[in-house]
Amino acid sequence: MVTIKSKKEIELMREACRVVAVLYEKLEKEIKPGMTTWELDQIAEKIIRAEGAIPAEKGYDIGIKGVPPYPASICVSINDEVIHGVPTKNKIIKDGDIVSIDTVALKNGFNGDAARTFMIGNVSKEARRLVEVTKQAFFEGIKYAKPGYRIGDVCHAIGEYVHSQGYSVVREFQGHGIGREMHEDPGIPNYGKAGKGIRLEPGMTLAIEPMVIEGKPNILELDDGWTIVTEDGSLAAHYENTILITEKEPEVLTILK
Repeated sequence: MVTIKSKKEIELMREACRVVAVLYEKLEKEIKPGMTTWELDQIAEKIIRAEGAIPAEKGYDIGIKGVPPYPASICVSINDEVIHGVPTKNKIIKDGDIVSIDTVALKNGFNGDAARTFMIGNVSKEARRLVEVTKQAFFEGIKYAKPGYRIGDVCHAIGEYVHSQGYSVVREFQGHGIGREMHEDPGIPNYGKAGKGIRLEPGMTLAIEPMVIEGKPNILELDDGWTIVTEDGSLAAHYENTILITEKEPEVLTILK
């Protein structure tokens, strides 16, 4: 069931989302070649906790036998890693990498969720275009995140834009509703048919997240049970924000105003 947030709940959501926005503003200044992803995770956790929030991904358990709870505060996925990359002390960020970071902050009982792909140093023209298209795909989608449209309109717009640029979308993972729970209804894939799915209503809070692959859409899961990579080794990028459906234009909650 899709939850409609009250005015009070929306204010609490705004605060959780503000923490995530602050995190990315600060990480953009911290991330650099030579760092390990573990070091980046330590910095991120300190920032989140300093804002009075909890890193909701740390200890997150998907309930599958043999897959341990997620061990870190952020997901750090480099180059051909699509999502859910696990930070480690031996994974070093290098000049020319594209680094996708995804995190959820829990504060006052509500979650804020966003992802960014950072370009490190001298990034290739091809990688830069992929990152820019992935970000724009989000904004193409939320043109339809208004009352009167359906969730399928958002999904369709994202997929059509990505494909028009010559890229693929990940089909096995999707965006989602968000609030007291990290993952709520509805599911929001990055492809679909216009005019299908639930009608959007004011008070809905949604995490919309294009995950875009430079090559074919096929993916693999690594042995850690978390990290998802492209099957053909091509680059991938990720861009996500938590938004609020209003009476008019959608409000992006995880971007500082």
